[in-house]
This record gives sequence, structure tokens and C-alpha cells, in this order.
Amino acid sequence: MPETSTNGWQGRALVVGGGGIGRALSAELARRCPSLFVTLATRHPLSDAEWTVDLENPESLAQLTEQLRADSNPLRVVINATGRLHGPSYQPEKRLQQAEQSSLLDSFAINAAGPLLLAKSVEPVLNRNTPFHFASLSARVGSIGDNQSGGWYAYRGAKAAQNMMLRCLSLEWSRRLPLATVTLLHPGTTDTALSKPFQSFVPREKLFSPERAAGHLLDVLLHQTPSDSGRFIAWDGQDIPW
Repeated sequence: MPETSTNGWQGRALVVGGGGIGRALSAELARRCPSLFVTLATRHPLSDAEWTVDLENPESLAQLTEQLRADSNPLRVVINATGRLHGPSYQPEKRLQQAEQSSLLDSFAINAAGPLLLAKSVEPVLNRNTPFHFASLSARVGSIGDNQSGGWYAYRGAKAAQNMMLRCLSLEWSRRLPLATVTLLHPGTTDTALSKPFQSFVPREKLFSPERAAGHLLDVLLHQTPSDSGRFIAWDGQDIPW
């Protein structure tokens, strides 16, 4: 394992997102890295052990910063596992006339702005001399170079925007926090509520359980080092074109 990997690290790991992948990542990270205190943060905690975080609420993010300041455990890993593809009032667009301002803004709020604002909220507690991982779930459909079918304007656009924002972040942190590693991860199609309406188009062997997806993602993430910071990587370790 690389010297700056989480193997043997002691401190806090924060997984943000209470969906299937987030909960699976939290459990698998705790299993693999027993020296880390792994905490799941979500809008709607299911127990007192979970933290409350809403990436679309500035007050919630400010409270997270204060909570981390008061924590005696150094922050070593943050994984953003939030995302939104559809909602009660909208579905992914199949053509231009289905694009609406409300759905575009909603998608950008959680899929693009959310990860960057999460990074902003944790930055005040980071130490220049301490290795740190910041990872966020992106999506292959957010790749401009890989886009061969079009559609899904809000989701594709927001994920592409997230990629740009976190690529910028990786360059800034390489100067200010040289031991930080920023990684954008594509989990593959996973059996969660996000993908449920579209699973009929996915071959069974390519539909991952949340537990399998989490295992793949950590296989990739825990081998990244600061020299890899800013990569956009699929679950199998392959780079995805921007």
C-alpha cells in the first residue's frame, strides 16, 4: 500500500450520503480500516451515531465545520456519496423540450455545488502535513468525451460541472495541502433508488449491489496518492475522459 494510503491511519473518516452506496461505503471502510472512526452523515440520520448534514443548506454545512473543529480525531477521509438523477417532479430529459429551469437548478445544487461546498466546509480543519483523501461520486455520463447518446441534460451537465470544480480543487490543494488527494469516482450502475427506474436497460451482470460497488470503489480509492490527485476514475481503476 502507498505510504499515504489510509492503511493504518488513525482519525475520522466521513461518508456523506445515506443511500445504498453511502451506507455500504461506510460499512466497508470501517471493516478495511479499523483504526479510523468511520461516521456516516446524512440528511435523515437513522441513529445517534450518524451525523446530520444537508449539502444544500449553508447552515448545516457551517455546523459540520464546527462539529469537525470540536472533534479530537483528525479528519483523514471524506467521501461524498450523494447524488440526484430524478425527483417527484422530474425525470432525466430525453429531448430539449423537456428541460426545465427548476430541474436544472435542482440537479446542479446537489450534483455539482454540493461536493464543492462540502470540501469548503471541511477545509478549515485540514492540516498541511497530514495525508487526506477527498473523494466524490461522479458518473460516466458526466464525461463530455464519452457522450455518444445525448439527453439527460441536467444530470450530465451537473456531473460534468462537478468534475471541473473538483479538478480545480485538486490543483489548489496541491499547492496549499500537498498531502491531499482528490478523486472523482464512477461506481458503475448500482442497484439503488437512483438507478431503479432505468435498471431494465442494464444487463444483470453489470448491475452491482451497493456492497460490490463499495468494494470496487475502495479498491481504487485507497491506492490513490497525492500524485494522482484530480483523476476521474471508474470502478475498475480505468481513467475516464473528461
